[in-house]
Amino acid sequence: MRLRLTNLPGMIHAILKDKAIRLFIVLGSFFVANALLAEMIGVKLFQLETALGRPKADFTLLGQHHLSFVLSVGVLPWPIIFIMTDVINDYYGVRGVRFLTLLTAGLLAFAFAVMYFAIHMPPDLGWWIASGARQGVPDMQAAFTSIFGQGMNIILGSLTAFVIGQLVDAVTFRRLKRLTGDRRIWLRATGSTLVSQLIDSVVVTYIAFWVFKGMPFAQCTAMVLTAYCYKFIVALLSTPLVYLVHAGVERYLGRERAHAMREAALRLKAEQ
Repeated sequence: MRLRLTNLPGMIHAILKDKAIRLFIVLGSFFVANALLAEMIGVKLFQLETALGRPKADFTLLGQHHLSFVLSVGVLPWPIIFIMTDVINDYYGVRGVRFLTLLTAGLLAFAFAVMYFAIHMPPDLGWWIASGARQGVPDMQAAFTSIFGQGMNIILGSLTAFVIGQLVDAVTFRRLKRLTGDRRIWLRATGSTLVSQLIDSVVVTYIAFWVFKGMPFAQCTAMVLTAYCYKFIVALLSTPLVYLVHAGVERYLGRERAHAMREAALRLKAEQ
């Protein structure tokens, strides 16, 4: 036991010094941070056409009239999450993605619980409650509740979609990699993202609005298709970033070790 204890400082130093471990921490941190940010800012909607300086769209889909690309700003960080998912899957396997997905889901649930208690803490009815009046916010407690108090239907739908979407992304990526080997990064990265994004859009929309809010099925489906069109295009445009991140990882780890890790990740079974 004494021998083991005396070796602990050296072992800890070796762990922290190992580039593969440090890389996993960095990639995982970006993964978790962007997932948390996406959930926090997701309450705001924006008009995509206006953001791009284009006229607002007006089309009909599945009998739903006057549709346009109104999206949650929570979709903005998601390309980073899926890039991190694919890179982690490539170097650390399905087990690495599964670990980070479940960890992130637990942290999201914890964050929502903290926000719930924060909302229900009795507010200061003195200076603070009207401190934002000059900025057009006469009641700070109402504003705080509106921004952070997302409905349980949104929370449940979002968490469910996140877990299912990430696990499907990991499995799809792995299967495509078995077919392509170490070639065609664009196919396994973009292909797995397109599949998981579709599932994510379907699950979060139907659970949040069709199951819990009673929104007509056709309207929910139109929302899914509209959101997925945006995600589809973004996934394609993000493909060069996957190559850029891979190049950075290879430069950091060294080509030989990076190749060895990709081979090991492919052989590693997710069930182990």
